[in-house]
Amino acid sequence: MSHVFGPDYVRAIAPYQAGKPISEVAREFGLDESSIVKLASNENPLGMPDSARKAMARAIEDIGRYPDANGFELKRVVSAKYGVPEDWVTLGNGSNDILEIAAHAFVQPGQSVVYSEYSFAVYPLATQAVGARAIMVPAKQFGHDLPAMADAIAPDTRLVFIANPNNPTGTFLPAAEIEAFLKRVPPHVVVVLDEAYNEYLAQELQYDSIAWVRQYPNLLVSRTLSKAYGLAGLRVGLGIAQPVLTDLLNRIRQPFNVNSLAQAAAVAALTDAEFLARSARVNSEGYAQLTEAFRAMDIEFIPSYGNFILFRAGADDDAGARVNLALLKQGVIVRPVGSYGLPQWLRVSIGLPEENAAFINALKKALQKT
Repeated sequence: MSHVFGPDYVRAIAPYQAGKPISEVAREFGLDESSIVKLASNENPLGMPDSARKAMARAIEDIGRYPDANGFELKRVVSAKYGVPEDWVTLGNGSNDILEIAAHAFVQPGQSVVYSEYSFAVYPLATQAVGARAIMVPAKQFGHDLPAMADAIAPDTRLVFIANPNNPTGTFLPAAEIEAFLKRVPPHVVVVLDEAYNEYLAQELQYDSIAWVRQYPNLLVSRTLSKAYGLAGLRVGLGIAQPVLTDLLNRIRQPFNVNSLAQAAAVAALTDAEFLARSARVNSEGYAQLTEAFRAMDIEFIPSYGNFILFRAGADDDAGARVNLALLKQGVIVRPVGSYGLPQWLRVSIGLPEENAAFINALKKALQKT
């Protein structure tokens, strides 16, 4: 006799699909790992900063002991950087962790969560994982339609996810639009403002979301050290909110969810302004390199404010999968986005100049063959 385990809403979840690792592509296509270019997961092409590497080396001496469960030193640095009390900070195993903890903390089964079409895949996953009802609001020009999202908030809505800049489309919401949205949200509905790519914004586009946290007790700002700070493999995320929210987050946060090496590296990276500036500069130059090539090849793309670009691989619904396969055979890994409802498109992360050039050359060949 077979048994059915778990609730229906858990069995209905399609597991998150990460970008293909280099080793898997090498095995699958018989390629040399050293020749493969991975531009699939929005990682920092510079790798981790030396400051973080040295901090990890020092921390490894104490690896036989549990991490600081409260992350005292890391919270102290975050507190100083963003000008908030330490009890306004929640640490996560990547910002994914913050998003999922928020769903568990604020939403009960059967209640609803609002997010945009073409927004981060973890939003529907976190919604399903708690048995909540998803309200997906149609995108506007591939980005968030905030007035429509405000209209979509139902009596049972408890959580809204907003990504700015948005992944996978790269679109950006100006500060005035977000502020107007926050004013419309009922005070019992928590808004998660996911700013994973904030550090890549040009200076004139930067805004002070922490000021909104001070004004709105229902706002949670999420940040990550996986992108511009180069610590993707260590998994460090931050949630900043007033204690009325962080108290609940910390009640269900796993103890020791940020390990000792990650905490040490994060402390160093957050204070390494030189590396952060270099990351932003390399990204800006790479964006120019890729978009210039797209224009020359007459390829449609969505202007991006992150460290990646969404481009149209062809006119038919097989285009994304077909061009992706042709790129993989040449040892170039990008990200298919058919699971987002964008089967004609692919997302490419911005790499080092030589990585971008390898992608451009491979794309030219892939489009000729297909």
